[in-house]
Amino acid sequence: MTPTSEQVVAYAARFLDRMEQGELAIVRHAYAKHVLANANVDNARVEAAFAAVRREHFLGPGPWPMLRWPHRYVPTPSPDPVYLYQDALVGIVPERDLNNGQPSLHAMLIAAADPRPGEHAVHIGPGVGYYTAILAHMVGETGRVTAIEFDGGLAVRLSLNFARQPNVRALQGDGTQIEADPADVIYVNAGATRPADIWLDRLNDDGRLILPLTSDKGFGENPENIPIQRRGAVLGIRRRGKEFLAKWLSAVAIFPCVGARDAESERALAAAFENGGWERVTRLYRRGNLPDGQCWLNAPDWVLAYA
Repeated sequence: MTPTSEQVVAYAARFLDRMEQGELAIVRHAYAKHVLANANVDNARVEAAFAAVRREHFLGPGPWPMLRWPHRYVPTPSPDPVYLYQDALVGIVPERDLNNGQPSLHAMLIAAADPRPGEHAVHIGPGVGYYTAILAHMVGETGRVTAIEFDGGLAVRLSLNFARQPNVRALQGDGTQIEADPADVIYVNAGATRPADIWLDRLNDDGRLILPLTSDKGFGENPENIPIQRRGAVLGIRRRGKEFLAKWLSAVAIFPCVGARDAESERALAAAFENGGWERVTRLYRRGNLPDGQCWLNAPDWVLAYA
């Protein structure tokens, strides 16, 4: 039977779509290698996740606003998704300086979080969910991700992006208040001044918390030219029974975390950044007033210490 012209057009469209997706798969693999090289990370599972997840699925139709320096957004030349596969920030709410974060930074932090098949990961501040999808890829069908987004508009986009993915639960609300199930990974993508009690309480034994701590200069304009190392730091926290091991992972400037900031911790954090020494931190204690010589940050009811 001779196909109709409509069938020929439909077949040609499907064929071209398969060709395009095949080409994009090659681009994504190259992008994943480039991103991990920039992060100085050698991790086959993280690389596979970055190669598999389609960034354009989460960022909506193009052209897309790419953040270029000095601080300005430049649209991609066309809606071709190939432009998204670079180690660059993409605006998701550009008028508020909200971006889909730097892929190489996330590759490094996700490698430190080490999500494993079958685990439960909680993602605080997921935005539209691109890095949530990478976490979901790494925990696999036997694992699950709970993504908690404070911003109502972003939470709607987040829910739509995962409407057909059963191992991801998208919630709107304050990530310092919503009680998710106990977690193996808690991945925080906003700047706190202290770890929320609920994050430490819900962390399983051998669980990993990725925690950005930022001063009041940790995001946005920086007229005083304060180096990023003195504005924010990401710590990796690992639970060992009742102990919390801590390790400095990276400097960071990141959007503030609603609910996880208080003036007293912010003052203690600003003093700690001023004094330096963040790279020597090894412990988080859920009590205060340890000897100053033992501490990088000494707040009244929690401490980041050298031993």
